[in-house]
Amino acid sequence: MNTIEDKSLPALDQVLILAPYRKDADYLGRLLAEHEINVRAGARIDDLARMLHPSPGVLVATHEALTPDALATVAAHLETQPSWAEMPIVVLLDRASRPDQVRAELGRVWPRARLLFYQRPVTAVELVSGVQSALLVRLRQRDVRDHIAQEVELRRELNHRVKNILASVTSIFEMTRRGATSIDAFADDFRGRLGALDKVHSAVFHSEGDTVSIAEIAELTFDPYRLSGMDRIVANGPPVTLSREAGTTLALCLHELTTNAIKYGALSHPDGRVQFAWNLSQDETPELAISWKESGGPDVEEPSRAGYGTRYVRSALAGMFGQKPVIAFEADGLRCEARGVFSRVAGNQ
Repeated sequence: MNTIEDKSLPALDQVLILAPYRKDADYLGRLLAEHEINVRAGARIDDLARMLHPSPGVLVATHEALTPDALATVAAHLETQPSWAEMPIVVLLDRASRPDQVRAELGRVWPRARLLFYQRPVTAVELVSGVQSALLVRLRQRDVRDHIAQEVELRRELNHRVKNILASVTSIFEMTRRGATSIDAFADDFRGRLGALDKVHSAVFHSEGDTVSIAEIAELTFDPYRLSGMDRIVANGPPVTLSREAGTTLALCLHELTTNAIKYGALSHPDGRVQFAWNLSQDETPELAISWKESGGPDVEEPSRAGYGTRYVRSALAGMFGQKPVIAFEADGLRCEARGVFSRVAGNQ
């Protein structure tokens, strides 16, 4: 068969031909290629199991290829399909076959396939149309797969966010309780800190503006964790305005870092401190640099596996600045630094 497999394409966009007679395989390959349908290398019966991985978009099989071994190999592959998949199989029946009998048998052997039958001779237009329709079905299945994956990720993220918010509320409660001198004072302080936490989410997620300053992001993010007379989180830097997208990303990262510091880092210890700083260079092409440094907390050891928060911060800052941040689990505290060309994140000044 002269058709060349395009390895740059996802497997679901390609057609696998199962035809024991070379003239059939060559004809089908050329016909589909002429209509810009991508064909993987033709499969022999003894090579079928390997060619089915990864799963093709469509399997085209001639009647002569439907041997017991081929039926069993395809059936085994179909059983391994994920729940969203139903591989289309186009079967070209011999003109002397009994279609109803073949349909019933293949429906029994391959219950997890979408079967299309054509009795030869079949026109080129009809066959090409059928294969294209089958590929469209596969595309829709892939959309379902992506939607399921996205929904799972969103549920995980929501669960993670809710846990972080609850951890933040618990921390605010404990910090407020330790400094309270009366029930009324406790209630007032606790209500004020929860209100500040709410402002962070409202300002970042629901703002209709196009820009936000780093100082404002830091102020709104850190205020709930600042006790009267004891500022354990220090933020400083020049006036810098970010785009709404960059500001949202930074706020989420600071929230993740703060939550992590409360759970495991400097803010989990009475003497712990956090220094958040930013600087804008005066070069011809200015660069923005941000730095998060913890100190005074418990001894730090690099975890064997990065948690969701660390993975998010690393990915989000890399996307924001265009280069990977430095996240170091140093003995005296976590350090996170990132920098990049300012024009990438700048808001309208």
